[in-house]
Amino acid sequence: MTSDFSIKKTDTDEQIQEIASLAEIIWSEHFTPIIGKEQVDYMVEKFQSYPALKEQIANGYEYYQLFDGIEFCGYTGIHPGEDSRLFLSKLYIKKECRGHHLATQAFSFLKKLCRERGCSAIWLTCNKYNDNSLAVYRHLGFQIIDTQKADIGGGFIMDDYIMEYRLF
Repeated sequence: MTSDFSIKKTDTDEQIQEIASLAEIIWSEHFTPIIGKEQVDYMVEKFQSYPALKEQIANGYEYYQLFDGIEFCGYTGIHPGEDSRLFLSKLYIKKECRGHHLATQAFSFLKKLCRERGCSAIWLTCNKYNDNSLAVYRHLGFQIIDTQKADIGGGFIMDDYIMEYRLF
């Protein structure tokens, strides 16, 4: 594991723009082979763009930037749940930084945050065909607890597993 890992809470418009810019790069590279360019473009605009991130933050989401030394390598977005579970909305790491255990370190941060906030679990959704991410989540201890198909507009459907990590 890298000892220079750090996490910074996203507070400024500049940080939000940095996340949106990185999201476009990561999504185009990682998700185009899985869901196609049209759906990637649609989802980036709807969920990962600067205006979308600003709106999510205004509605209670928290974003954190992940750094390996001084390099901005990824980000995570969470939303506190009403049922004592934390929703892990986003955890993305750029290609060049994968394999450096940044997801593991980010997950340790999220588990600590959950304990501090009295959450009993972390849950997320992951595309059923996103084999690499599914493997990472399984390695971290997540289990598939359900499936869902969500109409996100634009003629697109998200076909996901719902995964959960129990803290207690």
